[in-house]
Amino acid sequence: MSEALNPETPEAVLDDAADEAGEEEPIKQRKNGLYPGVSDELAENMKSGWADTELRGLTPIAQAEYTATRRAALSVRFPGERLVIPAGNLKTRSNDTEYPFRASVEYAYLTGNLTEDGVLVLEPTVSPNGNGGHKATIYLLPRSDRENGEFWLSGQGELWVGRRHSLTEAEQLYGIPASDVRELAGKLREATGPVRVVRGYDAGIEAALTDKVTAERDEELRVFLSEARLIKDDFEAGELQKAVDSTVRGFEDVVKVLDKAEATSERYIEGTFFLRARVEGNDIGYGSICAAGRHACTLHWVRNDGPVRSGDLLLLDAGVETHTLYTADVTRTLPVNGRYSEIQKKIYDAVYEAQEAGIAAVQPGAKYRDFHDAAQRVLAEKLVEWGLVEGPVERVLELGLQRRWTLHGTGHMLGMDVHDCAAARTETYVDSTLEPGMCLTVEPGLYFQADDLTVPEEYRGIGVRIEDDILVTEDGNRNLSAGLPRRSDEVEAWMAALKG
Repeated sequence: MSEALNPETPEAVLDDAADEAGEEEPIKQRKNGLYPGVSDELAENMKSGWADTELRGLTPIAQAEYTATRRAALSVRFPGERLVIPAGNLKTRSNDTEYPFRASVEYAYLTGNLTEDGVLVLEPTVSPNGNGGHKATIYLLPRSDRENGEFWLSGQGELWVGRRHSLTEAEQLYGIPASDVRELAGKLREATGPVRVVRGYDAGIEAALTDKVTAERDEELRVFLSEARLIKDDFEAGELQKAVDSTVRGFEDVVKVLDKAEATSERYIEGTFFLRARVEGNDIGYGSICAAGRHACTLHWVRNDGPVRSGDLLLLDAGVETHTLYTADVTRTLPVNGRYSEIQKKIYDAVYEAQEAGIAAVQPGAKYRDFHDAAQRVLAEKLVEWGLVEGPVERVLELGLQRRWTLHGTGHMLGMDVHDCAAARTETYVDSTLEPGMCLTVEPGLYFQADDLTVPEEYRGIGVRIEDDILVTEDGNRNLSAGLPRRSDEVEAWMAALKG
C-alpha cells in the first residue's frame, strides 16, 4: 500500500487555505513519511492542468422511484418532525487502514446511495394549503478540492481513494437535492423543533443533536424503518432473486473444487465462494459458514480452518450480497465424496421432510410461526421414531425436548440484512400474519454433537441444515433458491454432473 502524505487528517489543507481561515496550520503528515513537506511550486503546479470530468445527463438509479415512495411513507408517519438518517463513517481496521464501508441499511433503503459520511435529512414543510410534508436533502462529501490540494494531500482525497460524485451528479442519480455534508453539523446544532435521528452510525451528527433528541423517540424511528422493510417491493424482490442466482453459481463453484478443499481446508471453500460474491455482487452478505465434518454442528462456524475429508458432510451456509445490498441466505449439506452414507442420508432426508412441511406452511394469511411449528413437528416425530427422545410427540413439543438437536428457529426475515427487520416489534414480526411481499428463510436442521452421549455413536458429529429463501406471493410462495437441488438423490446427481 502506498504511503499517504497525511492520511490521518482528511480535512487538512495547504497553508494558503489555512490562511483564508485566519490561522496557520501545517500539513500533518504520516510519522516516518519520506517527504518533509510541500513546496510552494509543487502546490501551485498541482492546482492546474486537470481536465473537466463532470458527468452530465446521468440517468437516475433503478430504485430512485422506489426510494421516493419509501421516503413519502416515512414523511406521513412523522409529520412536522426533522428526520436525520446517516450512512455512517469509515471504521478503522488497524492503524490507518479501514474496513470496507457498508452504508447503514436505513440510509441505503431511503436513498440508494452507498457512500460513507452521507446523511439524509427530511425537513418538515408546510404548504400554502396548510398540509404538512417534508423536503428531503442528501448531504454528501463533494468532489475533492483541487484548489487547496485536498484531492492529493488528504488520505481520503480522490487521488488516494477514488473519484466520488459531485453534488450535481448525485442529484441526478438519486433524485434528491444534494448539499455539502461538512456544513450539516452546524445546521443541526442551530435547528429548532422536534428531531429524530437513527443512532449508532455517525457520532458527529449525533453530537450535534445531543440536546434535541431522546432515545425513546429515536427508537420509534428505527422501529418504523425496520417494519417498513417487512414487505418487499418489486425492486427488492428482483434484487433478492439476483442475490440468490449468484449464490447458486457460487455453490456450483464450490462443488467443482471439493478435491482442492480436501487437499487444503475449509478456507478453500470460503475463498471460492467469496470470489463469486465479489465478481457478481458487492460482497458476501455475512460470514460464510463452510463447516465440514463435526464443525457442521457449530451453528455459526466461520473460522473455516478445518479439514475437508471424503466421507464427511459439508454444511455450506453462504449468500451473495448484491451491489444494492440485498443478500441471499442459502444452506446445503453436501457429501464431500458425492454420496451420502446410510446414516447421513437418514438424517438428511428427515431434515428435507421437515423443510418441505415448513415451506408448504408459508402462505399469505398464515401465521408467521406456522412454518416453524410445521418443521419442528416433523423433526420431533423423527426423533421419537428413532428412539432418541421419549414420546409422545405432543409432549416433546410442549417441553421443547427436540431443541437439544434442532437448536435454532426455522427461519427469519431476509433482505438488506441477512436477519432483516430485526428492530420490528414482536407483534409485527413473529406474532404477525404473512403477507405477499414478505421474504423469509426456511432452514430446519438436526445437529448431533460429537460429544453427545445420549445418541448412538453413529449419529455423533453429523450436522445437517437445508435452507431456502422463500417469497410470499398472492397465491402461495416462490422458492427463490429452487435452482439448487434439495432432495438427497437430486443432490448426488447434481454433484456428479458438476464434477464431470
